[in-house]
Amino acid sequence: MDYFSELFVGGLTRGSIYALIALGYTMVYGIIELINFAHGEIYMIGAFTALIVASVLTMSGMSGLSVLVLASVVAVIYSAAYGFTVEKVAYKPLRQASRLSPLISAIGMSIFLQNYVLLAQTPDFLPFPNLLPELTILEPYTGLIGSTEFIIIVSTAVIMVLLTLLIRYTRMGKAMRATAQDRNMAMLVGVNVNRVASNTFIIGSVLAAIGGILIASHIGRINFYIGFIAGIKAFTAAVLGGIGSIPGAVLGALVLGFTESFGTGYVSSDYEDAFAFILLILILIFKPSGLLGHTTSQKV
Repeated sequence: MDYFSELFVGGLTRGSIYALIALGYTMVYGIIELINFAHGEIYMIGAFTALIVASVLTMSGMSGLSVLVLASVVAVIYSAAYGFTVEKVAYKPLRQASRLSPLISAIGMSIFLQNYVLLAQTPDFLPFPNLLPELTILEPYTGLIGSTEFIIIVSTAVIMVLLTLLIRYTRMGKAMRATAQDRNMAMLVGVNVNRVASNTFIIGSVLAAIGGILIASHIGRINFYIGFIAGIKAFTAAVLGGIGSIPGAVLGALVLGFTESFGTGYVSSDYEDAFAFILLILILIFKPSGLLGHTTSQKV
């Protein structure tokens, strides 16, 4: 039972991180109906930015919670700026082009950001300090859940609630929902669709940066390639849940996280990535719209 509980917590932790990244994919798709394949690199840049800032602050004598807060704030702002730039460079100029053009542009941006960080840093793995505090209240349960896992799960839950409130009750959220429902009609009633698209990229980038900081602190190392792997997994989660559906992205991420955790625990860790894609293939065969997605008809 202890082993099962350990795998359950591991799957919940994985799913929480995948959810933070998958939301960026599904939000962007809901607004402009395209996949931002550079999103995983924003996650990676957020983690690298936090590492650099944390290293500088630690050398200057700061430690503890101050390093975590400042490193997170700088990483979030820096990643949001990158997300905003990606939208302006790779998507906005091709807004009226065929869908293939912005798709290729996004893949090119992903490759560019990977190589940019590769040249700016190193191809090797770098140690990442555990910026998350140790929670003494969890000492009786250390055999079941650690401080980093607990913080990741709780942080993700809080972020999901805040995101839901933002989309449901704020002016920005209403504009995002209107644009996702009918872009042309939203423009007719005065919604600035370009601003909505930019805000969506910024919000998605902020979530990805937070995910990067959390998982890098949990794993303890990063390199330039972590964005590609995490991006593919998060994209898989978004498709599993139903691309364009925010609840679907969360559900798909949790399903993927539990599948990987229990699959590696009871079968073999050699097939960790295979489990994700086998699950994706099965969903696409039996329910192509995803777990919470819906089939839409299109006039031809």
